[in-house]
Amino acid sequence: MSRTNFETLLEAGCHFGHLKRKWNPAMAPYIFMERNGIHIIDLHKTVAKVDEAAEAMKQIAKSGKKILFVATKKQAKQIVADKATSVNMPYVIERWPGGMLTNFPTIRKAVKKMANIDKLTADGTFSNLSKREILQVQRQRAKLEKNLGSIADLTRLPAALFVVDVLKEQIAVREANRLGIPVFGMVDTNSNPDNIDFIIPANDDASKSVEVILDACCAAINEGLEERKAEKADSEAAAEQEDQPVVKRTRRSKAAREEAPVEAPAEAPVEEVAEAPAETPEEETAE
Repeated sequence: MSRTNFETLLEAGCHFGHLKRKWNPAMAPYIFMERNGIHIIDLHKTVAKVDEAAEAMKQIAKSGKKILFVATKKQAKQIVADKATSVNMPYVIERWPGGMLTNFPTIRKAVKKMANIDKLTADGTFSNLSKREILQVQRQRAKLEKNLGSIADLTRLPAALFVVDVLKEQIAVREANRLGIPVFGMVDTNSNPDNIDFIIPANDDASKSVEVILDACCAAINEGLEERKAEKADSEAAAEQEDQPVVKRTRRSKAAREEAPVEAPAEAPVEEVAEAPAETPEEETAE
């Protein structure tokens, strides 16, 4: 079953590429035609690529790992924030903090600093400070929240990146490539798809287009999370059931050991063996 279809993508305007003069020749396999100086993306290929990417994202979510969503362009910000939150995944919609992946421990320190400010505020430690100092701390906290609040739960490097507009987010893509983190990307006709592991050829400028692609991917992530929950519940139930029969089996074996000496089934075959040779000589003599 396909995650999306040609008509849905067409309605959302996913087929509109950039002007012919802005194209990247590496995107040639995904371009259907040119109309009025604008490249048209082949949506049949987009449908196939969305399915491929969605299935891979589902498996990542099922394994319990995180996918980091990245979109700092205005028209995609809110959509990415909403969709990523709905599947409990981290996201970056403000400026990409340079070295976020390659220098991850430093970013974690900044996130801890934010948690520390919250803790000291709750303790009442800051109540002794002057108004000016309290204001400075609050501003610092707000700035950290704006840039890093959405990745506060990301305690380790993400298993993958989902990028809207790989040209604009090339620093994020480069960092992921350096660390061997797979990149899922919405790639328009002006972008280079060579560094993207899972290419989704689509219009990355229209908010409707971004929304349609993200809907399909997040639905797959949600399925992966649900399957993970179901498997966890099944394994727990199976573990509980296994514990009970083990106890019964050991009791039966002890009972069997105690009853064993009373029965003597071994005598029956001995009699048969004794009778067998006795009959043969009589038959021979009678002949």
